[in-house]
Amino acid sequence: IEKANLPNPVLSPLSRSLSGTCSFFSFFNLQVVNGIEIYSMKIDSKVTSRFARNVITSRAVNRGNVHKEVFFDVELPKTAFITNFSMTIDGVTYPGNIKEKEAAKQEYEKAVSKGQTAGLVKASGRKTEKFTVSVNIAAASKVTFELTYEELLKRQFGKYEMFIKVKPKQLVKDFEIDVSIFEPQGITELEAEGTFITNDLQNVIKKTFSDKKGHISFKPTLDQQRTCANCSQSLLDGDFTVKYDVKRTTPDNLQIVNGYFVHFFAPTNLPQLPKNIIFVIDISGSMSGREIEQTREALLKILDDIRDDDFLNFILFGSDVHTWKEKLIRATPENLDEARKFVRGIDTEGMTNLYGGIMKGIEMLNAAHEENVVPKRSASIIIMLTDGQPNVGISDTQDIRAHVKKATEGKYPLYNLGFGYGVDYGFLEKMALENKGLARRIYPDSDSALQLQGFYDEVSNPMLMDVELHYPENEIAGLTKNSFKHFYDGSEIVVAGRFVDINQNSLTVDVKGEGANDALSFTTQQDAEQTAKAFQEQEYIFGDYIERLWAYLTIEQLLEKRTAATGEEKENLTAEVLDLSLKYKFVTPLTSMVVTKPEDYDNQAGIADKMTEGIDIFSFALSKKPNVPLMYPKRKALFDGDPHFIISVPQKEDAICFNINEKPGDVLSLINDPVTGITVNGELIGDKRANSDTKTQNTYFGKLGIANKHLNLKVTVTSEKITIQNGNEKTAFTWLDSVTLQQEGLTLIINREKNLVLSMGGGASFVIVLHQVWKKHPLQQDFLGLYTLKSHKLSEQTHGLLGQFFHPIDFTILEIHPGSDPKKPDATMIIKNKELTVTRPRKFHQLWGTVPMQLWAQHFNTA
Repeated sequence: IEKANLPNPVLSPLSRSLSGTCSFFSFFNLQVVNGIEIYSMKIDSKVTSRFARNVITSRAVNRGNVHKEVFFDVELPKTAFITNFSMTIDGVTYPGNIKEKEAAKQEYEKAVSKGQTAGLVKASGRKTEKFTVSVNIAAASKVTFELTYEELLKRQFGKYEMFIKVKPKQLVKDFEIDVSIFEPQGITELEAEGTFITNDLQNVIKKTFSDKKGHISFKPTLDQQRTCANCSQSLLDGDFTVKYDVKRTTPDNLQIVNGYFVHFFAPTNLPQLPKNIIFVIDISGSMSGREIEQTREALLKILDDIRDDDFLNFILFGSDVHTWKEKLIRATPENLDEARKFVRGIDTEGMTNLYGGIMKGIEMLNAAHEENVVPKRSASIIIMLTDGQPNVGISDTQDIRAHVKKATEGKYPLYNLGFGYGVDYGFLEKMALENKGLARRIYPDSDSALQLQGFYDEVSNPMLMDVELHYPENEIAGLTKNSFKHFYDGSEIVVAGRFVDINQNSLTVDVKGEGANDALSFTTQQDAEQTAKAFQEQEYIFGDYIERLWAYLTIEQLLEKRTAATGEEKENLTAEVLDLSLKYKFVTPLTSMVVTKPEDYDNQAGIADKMTEGIDIFSFALSKKPNVPLMYPKRKALFDGDPHFIISVPQKEDAICFNINEKPGDVLSLINDPVTGITVNGELIGDKRANSDTKTQNTYFGKLGIANKHLNLKVTVTSEKITIQNGNEKTAFTWLDSVTLQQEGLTLIINREKNLVLSMGGGASFVIVLHQVWKKHPLQQDFLGLYTLKSHKLSEQTHGLLGQFFHPIDFTILEIHPGSDPKKPDATMIIKNKELTVTRPRKFHQLWGTVPMQLWAQHFNTA
């Protein structure tokens, strides 16, 4: 038997279990137990010229007679920056302090060295991030949590949108959402909706707007919150969204306040530019199944929206690169029908020649413009979709980025869509930003096709290209981005800056762009007095809103630049972002908020960090059960530990199972792939018998270790905890956690007390199932099951007890005859030139479905 070294699991402070009496509640994600009463929750949002300041306040009282721990848990938009947090306990306020991340980390490590657990708060979902903090409060004590965050509302599809996650999970006496909007241009429409809103609750939403002011109020009574007349469950569970738009009598609007300006540009009633769009689609083997089905579904819907003056083509890349047509062709009805036929036939094959696919797209667009195949006044776009990492042709991501940037010369925006968590998202984002585009993650779920189509809709209607907004250089400092490749219908361009002379009160701007028929050019002039006059009606304006909007936008854009920067440029950008973040008290990827707490009742300090998609940073979020087929037979067959291994042979509609008669404590080498660097080892445990010599024990997996030496990652799983080691950094969880963990090259999903799904580097995936036994069982104890998904992604050099069977298996069954049990025939199996006696124990359900399959079992010892 091949012995193997398992990574030693070390319990990280992050996974320390809470002890004693505790309660858990959250604003918009709340559960209450053990006498904690949440008597008030409110979100107060004030929007001034698209810039929103949101204050979340929750109040609770401990009705018990002992101290209790309460968790404050808030989901906020990914685009927002936290600016303030405080806890007030019995009249004493404990503030959050924003510090440079390294200083905050040192404070955290200091707390850990004292034996405390400083709660690092990191979380991420599709649209939201999770801020969590906990505190112990004494009997009869009251606590008030207050969190402030700010964001610039983006305009999409003709409306600004504010998104609020609502999830109290209990009845709250004083629950309120209050949104006040002030727009100097005037408000043309205002709407509010919630995924949980019933006909009765619809009347609870109070909406008013007149000229420049808008107001939304949602304040349901206790009875209105109930799921039924006498129920204690709350209806409030979902998303609450506010949308609005403003009047546009001119193409733009310029506002000046206290030495800062903001310029909004969103012209209307322009003819649409024809577009030239190339879809570069990954068809490698990893896209097989649901991924390629959803891609086909999305592309077919997109083809329904293509205009007849557009040009298009499809490029498919697996091991090789294939094109639908040799060049871009016009979207005539006949060509669109042919395109639909082509899309329906897209299938997967081979590896991932990402470089070849993108370069082919760029070459095709270059040729189309040089040969005048496409209109001179047209917008060219490349949309690339991949679920993996380049591994054919040029596979070094830095080389790919350099070649692509040189080839595009800034002429074509590149939009990179990363499907799932196996992609190198950081690489996709850097390459997109270097080429005037952006990256977007497509989440693997039932609505992936809608996500793909939704992104296309955002960029499907270009109205202008090469938009330039020119400001007097000698008058303006700190100017945000003022050059844009495309302006899309329903969106808005926002530019902000500050005056060199803070007393300057006027500004002239020249705007230029290329439209479908001719060039666009005009001049705008504004002075501070006009802005002040527009704001005379505003009673609740926070006077520094334009300055903070400028800081927010500057930080956001500098962080984008920093993503692709290196060396001295990156250091300078880092220093600039850090300086602004600390000055304006924004929690950004370079700063952290240190949350102080009272020192009694074992309270510990905590740190809140800003999440960033696609870098080497763990993210944790509540997760539903993944839509992944779990490859195991009925649980009853697994609890007795026999068989240990089941190898499906689909081409024969058959399977092989075998057991390993080894001792508890032995470590088995299950999978070892020298090409991908993946190894899987398992340590055996026995039953609870004190004297193991009485008879041969059943053995089970008590510990599993999965490692990828190329990524320097190790994951160790026992029936009690899960430990991730990334280089020298270790993080641990228990099976009581529900977690989605994402890191470049790693995805791990823990489904509480059930299973975990793990993939490394876009290769094979593994499912580890926790089998829990009755604690008082006289013999059995908790154990683990290991199942492999997409094993075809492992190389042909893979070996190990399981790995040897991942290659095509052939065997012959001879001389089937009655066994000692008439219901279980015996036979002779010839496999790998060996002759074995096997038994047909029963039918079982196919590992990835419900179709019964036959199974031959053989017991042997590998020693």
